[in-house]
Amino acid sequence: MTDIPIGSDVAAAQADPARIRPLERADLDAVVAVDQDLSGRSRRGFFTRRLDHATRDPNAFVGLAAERAGRFAGFVFARIEEGEFGAVTREASLDAIGVDLGVSGRHGVGRALLDRLAADLRARGIDELATQVDWTDHRLIGFFSRTGFVLAPRIVLERGASDPVPGGEAEEAPAQDEAAQSPPRDLRVRSMTRDDLAALVAIDRRATGQERPAYYARKLDEVFDESGVRMSLVAEIDRHPAGFVMARADLGEFGATEPEAVMDAIGVDPRHEREGVATALLAQLTANLGALRAETLRTEVSWNRFGLLSFLDRMGFRPHRRLALRLSLNRV
Repeated sequence: MTDIPIGSDVAAAQADPARIRPLERADLDAVVAVDQDLSGRSRRGFFTRRLDHATRDPNAFVGLAAERAGRFAGFVFARIEEGEFGAVTREASLDAIGVDLGVSGRHGVGRALLDRLAADLRARGIDELATQVDWTDHRLIGFFSRTGFVLAPRIVLERGASDPVPGGEAEEAPAQDEAAQSPPRDLRVRSMTRDDLAALVAIDRRATGQERPAYYARKLDEVFDESGVRMSLVAEIDRHPAGFVMARADLGEFGATEPEAVMDAIGVDPRHEREGVATALLAQLTANLGALRAETLRTEVSWNRFGLLSFLDRMGFRPHRRLALRLSLNRV
């Protein structure tokens, strides 16, 4: 997450309110420049992917730009989500925001961007905006606190991206908090393909009782269109899909400046619980990550999903220094 400088010239912001408009592909250089000035390094690749994906699928992102006196003054990106990290409701994730250090009334620009983002998201039927922030980033935490964000009932976890998975395939899937009771049948893990859409939707339906074809179709588009690194996997037992993990490499999300991988979803067909499916998926994922430059594997879990938390603990995940925050858009 890019830091937002808090200016003392609020009067300037009130006298010359920022003009908010949709972010355009032509804004790339300005976005990169503002972000680099704030973070100290260029994340051109991250913002290029974001803008390209938003151009292809405008329903997946909201990107806004702020102008003051005809000058580019700031930006915000939010990703529309429906199912990431096990969520069962539609929400948006604010993963990049920045304000030009040279603009007067900077505090007003940040607030104007957030207010317009909230209005646009409400118009799309989205009730909550989520984000993550490093707990040592006091300036940004202060901005989020003043604009209504509160701690979310979720925990951000991480592990070494290429660290070996304890127990190999002998551990239990997250649906159960016990060791595997019987060896799996012909259990194999392979790369995900576009043809897996129906299987993903079916496994998710059996595990959660929900029907989410649009979500998984969008995630497959991200897997094959947005990133050149394909990390999502499917586990098969006797050549039939039994589970999956959806992961991505994303340098830049929530202000990250080091390469990391993100695990958005992991699912196991309830008919194949206690057969080590989830552990086999995670073991193969970390083995694949060993060939990349990603240093950590991150995920986010609701605080009361005790079975999943126990599984991730056994797999070497530990609390991340980021805090999960949320904003109720109905109260903005």
